Amino acid sequence: MGAQDQAWADALRLRYFPPERNHLPAHITLFHHLPPTCLAEVQDRLARLAQEPRPRARLEGFYSLGGGVAVRVESAELLALRDYLADHFALLLTPQDRASPRLHITIQNKVTAEVARATLAEVSAEFRPRPLVIAGLAAWHYRGGPWSLIRRYRFRG
Repeated sequence: MGAQDQAWADALRLRYFPPERNHLPAHITLFHHLPPTCLAEVQDRLARLAQEPRPRARLEGFYSLGGGVAVRVESAELLALRDYLADHFALLLTPQDRASPRLHITIQNKVTAEVARATLAEVSAEFRPRPLVIAGLAAWHYRGGPWSLIRRYRFRG
């Protein structure tokens, strides 16, 4: 995300995400798991995509995750980019990554339904839909505990 959007989303995560589970900056997940064996190919594809203009996107509102809250991201262009990657890695995708994605930024997870409902009411009260800057793509590696950043790719087109 762009710097202002990142700061806004990170502040929400800091306020509402259980601290013991908040190990990553705010983000929009395109894929949950690609095998480490295809890392070089993933990096190559992300570097190529970063040469293109950044996708247009909007923040459209908050919604319940049951045990958490997310802000809905609408972006046909980001979905098209994801579809391009999904087609390329189709045989390697997990069932979760084969499903149609719901683009979002999780600001709270793994809390009780009651806490999530209160958070949803609070964050929704003054929210207005607005544009969201998609500044780039990133690849992360899950190492059984904390995540580690592999690389960020800023859109340059």
